[in-house]
Amino acid sequence: MSDTINTAAASVDRRELEERVKAMYREVAEAPAGEFHFEMGRPLAERLGYDPLGLDRIPAAAIASFAGVGHFHDLAAIQPGETILDLGSGSGMDSLLAALATGPGGQVLGLDMTEAQRGKAERLAREAGFEQVTFHAGYIESPPFADASVDVVISNGVINLSADKAKVFAEAARVLRPGGRLALADIVTETALPESVSCNATLWAACIGGALQQDAYRAAIEAAGLQIEVWREHPEYRFLTASAQAACATYGVKSISLLAIKH
Repeated sequence: MSDTINTAAASVDRRELEERVKAMYREVAEAPAGEFHFEMGRPLAERLGYDPLGLDRIPAAAIASFAGVGHFHDLAAIQPGETILDLGSGSGMDSLLAALATGPGGQVLGLDMTEAQRGKAERLAREAGFEQVTFHAGYIESPPFADASVDVVISNGVINLSADKAKVFAEAARVLRPGGRLALADIVTETALPESVSCNATLWAACIGGALQQDAYRAAIEAAGLQIEVWREHPEYRFLTASAQAACATYGVKSISLLAIKH
């Protein structure tokens, strides 16, 4: 993460933001039944469009800590033998579902900065026999993988947490092979957020304060050399707390998923 919030002149303390995000997602991993600004777990996943049969094939504990904002696996169209990079892999639900699609001949690389999330994901993958899945410490702005080494980059509700989204998309494009796909779900806004929201580290950690205006979000993807093929909204996604709901109503905060291709 950088110190600059979106394109605003104001800034948030990088260390505070990172610690707030890590603390919240440590709780997501360790106490998924707790109270959060957002929904979690299997009921959310199924409402967003995840296949119940696929969910039945991965550890329930990974699903319990699912805090995604949309569904994109149909857009990713992962094929057997492909290499997948999951940016902000959390407790591993999307990584494990990707592993079902890519099979034992493929590879799934989960990347997350929160130790508790990685530890839970690693344990669950190992116990369930997903040998093609590995989880790595790091930041989505600087994935530690080689140029043109990945077929598909996926991410769910995480890029809004980054203070340098342009860097995230540029790095996604860097690691993708020509013709590779970026398939993700995230939070965007219809109207640019004011500094009172975008400088609030708690609202950033809740997937609201860092949300980018949707036209700027699309432009950042295209500036990285990726062509958006599909863009869809997820009205079935909702925030839980009054403060989060107020921000949604005022600024048009919403969930989207998309598919972009590296040409």
